[in-house]
Formats: sequence, structure tokens, C-alpha cells
Amino acid sequence: MQTASGRRLGVLDAARGFVLLNMLVYHLLYDLVALFGVRLSWFWEWQGTVWQQFIACGFIFLSGISCGFSRSNARRGAQLLGWGMALSLGTWLVMPQQIIRFGVLHFLGCAALLWALTGRFLERLPAGVLLTGGLLLFLLTNGTQWGYWGVWRLPLLELPAGLYTTRWLFPLGFPGPDFYSSDYFPLLPWIFLFWAGTAFHRVLENAPRLRRALAPQAPLLSALGRRTLVVYLLHQPVIYGLVWMWYRFCA
Repeated sequence: MQTASGRRLGVLDAARGFVLLNMLVYHLLYDLVALFGVRLSWFWEWQGTVWQQFIACGFIFLSGISCGFSRSNARRGAQLLGWGMALSLGTWLVMPQQIIRFGVLHFLGCAALLWALTGRFLERLPAGVLLTGGLLLFLLTNGTQWGYWGVWRLPLLELPAGLYTTRWLFPLGFPGPDFYSSDYFPLLPWIFLFWAGTAFHRVLENAPRLRRALAPQAPLLSALGRRTLVVYLLHQPVIYGLVWMWYRFCA
């Protein structure tokens, strides 16, 4: 990630690389457990959930920060959404039981496009207000796909059941009957975490000492973080292929 002066913030690149590395290991274990029958009971319990949420939150918050560094969020959003649609088509054709209907790339594409349309209005809010408000709204709306709003996973307000009877509101966070997506990141609640990331970018722009603290490079992680999209697009076919070959020829 580069500041307006062209200087890369190596720690942010490294953070994205670290999250990406966690994702690679998580998806390796997911393939082993979900597709090849390896028994890891903790993977479906709270430990696996916390790990998965850390990865998802890291990606989306960092992507929000990246909006401030992008020359064209409209082009960036269209590209990400296009790749998301390509993944939907690919999973539908090759592994329909693991179809991705609205995964993280769909979300990030839509979020960047929405920011291109509305960012100039949201930036009128003080950065601290948008950062704090975004984080709080993310926590309060985290149960949207399960039919409630509350504090994280503690229900306080039940949402109208009619929102979940249509098949077309799933991008917003209201999955309809028989909806399934092996990767699902709807706009609610994740858009609020994304907006919090955009606010943190403004905090960085106004904090030269913080920018200097984030400048050091971590060569391997930073290099990985600068290639997030390529790695994300290729990692599952590569991981699945390697695991399949191991079970086919070595196990």
C-alpha cells in the first residue's frame, strides 16, 4: 500500500500477507476436513470459527484501507466483482456442491463500487466517527443472515421473516429458502467493517508518525501481501490438486 507520496507502508502489506497465509492454511484444512474426510473436530467448533472470522475481518478491514490508496475504486470494484462472478461460474461448472454465490470477491467488488459512488459523502463524517460507528454497526448487525441484530451473536432484535422469503436479497444479507454458498459475505454486516477501514486510511493520512511506524518492510509477508488477488484466485485449485494427488498417489 502506497501513501500519496508514493511510499509503501510495508507493515500493511505484511499484515495482508499474514492474513493471506492464514487463509491458505485454513483452506488446506478445510479441503482435508470437508472434502477428504479428515477428522479435526475443533475445526467446526469455536476455535475454527474465531480463526475464520479473524481472516475475514482482516481482509475486509485492510481492503477498506486500500480504498484510500486506489486511483480508481470504480475500476477496482468492477475487476473484483468480475473475478467473483467468474468464481461463481467456475464452481457451478466444476464443483456445484461448493458453489460460491456471493463470496468475498463479490463483496469487495460491490463495496469498492459503492465507495466510488458514496465515499465523498461518507468522508464528510469525521474519521473517528466513521471508524467507531462502522465497528459498532458491524458488531450490531453481525447476525443479519441469521435473522436478528444484537451484540455480535447475542440477539436483541428479531428481523422481519419476510426478508428471508425471497431468493434475491442474499447480497444484502437476507438469504432466502434453500440458499447455499460455500463462501458468503453479504453487504450486511461486512460493509460497516469496510467503511471502518476507509476511515482508518484517513487516520493514517493525518498521522505522519503512524505512517513512519508502518513503513518498515517484512520482505516475504509484504511480497505476499502485494499479490493478494493472484494468490486468492489460484490457491484453491492448487491446494485441492495437491491434496488430491497426495491421496491418489501417496496415501
